Amino acid sequence: MYQLKPGTPDFRGATWDGHGTNFALFSAHATKVEVCLYDEKGEKELDRIELPEYTNEIWHGYLEGCCCGTVYGFRVHGPYEPENGHRFNPNKLLLDPYATEHIGRLVWDPAIFGYVMESMDDTTFDERDSAPFVPKCIVTDQKFDWSGQPARLGRLRVPWDDTILYELHVKGFTKLHPDVPEDLRGTYEGLGNRAVVDYIKSLGVTSVELLPIHTFVDDSQLLDRGLVNYWGYNSIGFFAPDPRYAARPNYALNEFKDMVADFHDAGLEVILDVVYNHTAEGNERGPTLSFKGIDNASYYRLVPGNERYYINDTGTGNTVNLTHPRVLQMVADSLRYWVEQTHVDGFRFDLGTILAREPNGFDNRSGFLKAVSQDPILSMVKLIAEPWDVGLGGYQVGGFPPGWTEWNDTFRDTVREFWKGGSSAQMLTKRLSGSGDLFNLMGRRPWASINFITAHDGFTLRDLVSYNEKHNEANGENNEDGNTENLSWNCGAEGPTDDPEINNLRDRQTRNMLVTLLLSQGTPMMLAGDEFGRTQGGNNNAYCQDDEISWVDWSLREKNAELVDFVCRIIRMRHRYPILRRNLFLTGEYNEALGVKDVTWINANGSEMEDSSWDDITMRCFGMLLDGRAQQSGIRQRGKEATMLLIVNDHHDVVKFTLPECQGACDWSLLIDTNHPEFKDEPKFKTKKEYAVTARSVLLFVLHADAAH
Repeated sequence: MYQLKPGTPDFRGATWDGHGTNFALFSAHATKVEVCLYDEKGEKELDRIELPEYTNEIWHGYLEGCCCGTVYGFRVHGPYEPENGHRFNPNKLLLDPYATEHIGRLVWDPAIFGYVMESMDDTTFDERDSAPFVPKCIVTDQKFDWSGQPARLGRLRVPWDDTILYELHVKGFTKLHPDVPEDLRGTYEGLGNRAVVDYIKSLGVTSVELLPIHTFVDDSQLLDRGLVNYWGYNSIGFFAPDPRYAARPNYALNEFKDMVADFHDAGLEVILDVVYNHTAEGNERGPTLSFKGIDNASYYRLVPGNERYYINDTGTGNTVNLTHPRVLQMVADSLRYWVEQTHVDGFRFDLGTILAREPNGFDNRSGFLKAVSQDPILSMVKLIAEPWDVGLGGYQVGGFPPGWTEWNDTFRDTVREFWKGGSSAQMLTKRLSGSGDLFNLMGRRPWASINFITAHDGFTLRDLVSYNEKHNEANGENNEDGNTENLSWNCGAEGPTDDPEINNLRDRQTRNMLVTLLLSQGTPMMLAGDEFGRTQGGNNNAYCQDDEISWVDWSLREKNAELVDFVCRIIRMRHRYPILRRNLFLTGEYNEALGVKDVTWINANGSEMEDSSWDDITMRCFGMLLDGRAQQSGIRQRGKEATMLLIVNDHHDVVKFTLPECQGACDWSLLIDTNHPEFKDEPKFKTKKEYAVTARSVLLFVLHADAAH
């Protein structure tokens, strides 16, 4: 038996103190809240207790004797008035928004809807009990042994200008990994396996960015087609790691913490892709699983004057209402929880523009952005925005405030189009230089631009050079889903081919884009598996494919070992030469005090590019000369970095490029030639000499100073 006490409203959710559990739930419009306790499997209700206190719109009570591991859910009473935005229904068992562990999977039974689902009329009231069909919450013990190597004692702090991101899916990355025990493949524990972590570390990347691991729901329409929500952008719990990725589902939280510790031991950061813009409850015809039944009018943005309906700036049916202080507090609490309790190192915010929306639209001084920027914990971790949504004024690349970084799709599209033979060389120079036209304001740095060419959403890099068209037939939507314009080029044949010329060109185009990505100013992000040619068979929207289409094929690692080695070499170059990852934007302006330009654009004849050359749309070959003597910080003094030359040639034929003359030097050493990936000897070439630059290739040289200098 439990002894009921008033408890406290100070800590939301279920807080175990070693003697009992305090339950606290925000609801501004409820009339009564009950906590339901279940057996360890979550199948049989053992007790139902009304929370006795209501303080500052928070219902709370303390159950002495309620221990860690207790399975529970809430039933919330109140008006069922959809026209006024209220959808309370105590027949529906609800997930605690602050629950840190879940048990069970959602079953799409009509009973999980607050209305009579068969009628399709959301103003009706359903009296069926949803408890047998919904997941439930677990009271957890937050204690965890972080002792051991120093990295386990807290977050890593990889400087932004050193950062290289590596985006991966927890399950898909290890599901076919031969060195991971079969029962651990596709799990948090499998991802933390030494062989997996060592491989990621060997690439030279610094930070893994995980697709969503918050508890999420498989959409009913996908299940009906024999598919699932593979990517996970359908959250229902913002504090709980999804148990589907746990080797032991009832211990998902500790398994996730172990995984983070394993990455930290290797010096790798962990970034979470988080979805706070919407939930899995959908629109007015969606299920009642948590927020909708707790306080629909507070948690969601509803249409003013017609509160039965939801504002849908996300394209998913609902939009989380971050203008409400308690909802904003929940999101901030969730972020702090993941940092403080699981030691993650940062976040990538899906549809980040949503989070900065106020009633008048996007505001880079919104309540959410101000809350994060002043928070002593959150302001110190990596913050990455996906700076767009589907609402009016939703495209905001470059619009986020200082301290934030942003996915730069302009970089993606320009690089793709250039190597396809489209966008001009002058457009590419802006992206090579850190996209200062978008980010050089308010003291932001080049690293604010998250440069990427491929990500989970779209073609893999191998497919980008192998397909002109998307091939999403497996998704069951008649190939009508996914982006139609991918700026891809199949190099002469659609899909796999035995033609050696086409395959050689595809290989070189792959290397060209990898070099462009990894040697541009800004923060590069790679898609896992691109380093050894992972393919999805032309599927550019594999959100529902939990199978070989999405899983990383590790046999390609050995087959394409030369590409892996090439990628590692590029990354080593980036780490070795700080001038390739400057902390100041390149301007090309002459610094009279120091007598240098930070960047000079070079024509194929070895001279500085003139405006008339940029105007020539047929000009597809140029050089980017980075002067190591340029000012490196706000302190006005000459730099002491290496001087480097990046040559880019998208012309269809060989271009004879005169290596430019530089004061105090006579030799250039070749570090990278995408036409000769096997080169490792770094041969030297005299200045003012011609080098035959292969059609569609990239080269990197470093300058050697004369002995006298």
